[in-house]
Amino acid sequence: MVAKTSRTRRDASSRVNGMDIPLRNHAERALEDYFASLNGHKPAHLYDLVLREVEEPLFRAVLDYADGNQSHAAVILGINRGTLRKKLRQFGLTE
Repeated sequence: MVAKTSRTRRDASSRVNGMDIPLRNHAERALEDYFASLNGHKPAHLYDLVLREVEEPLFRAVLDYADGNQSHAAVILGINRGTLRKKLRQFGLTE
């Protein structure tokens, strides 16, 4: 059985002040904020950092959107169900 969260279903955009905002814009804004917070320090291994920070919430949100159905979640993510199960274990998203 999969641990579930109670989140509202969303697609690749969200509504802000009545306007649809694409997911890409949220990512760009988050990265701009991250760079601004560095106070002149040079980032390193940013790709790995982004994957670590985004991958778990992505799997959690997709699994919630799929109502815990791993086969459906795997299709949504475009990955093999075995890979999904491995990632769910890695992130502690299984019971």
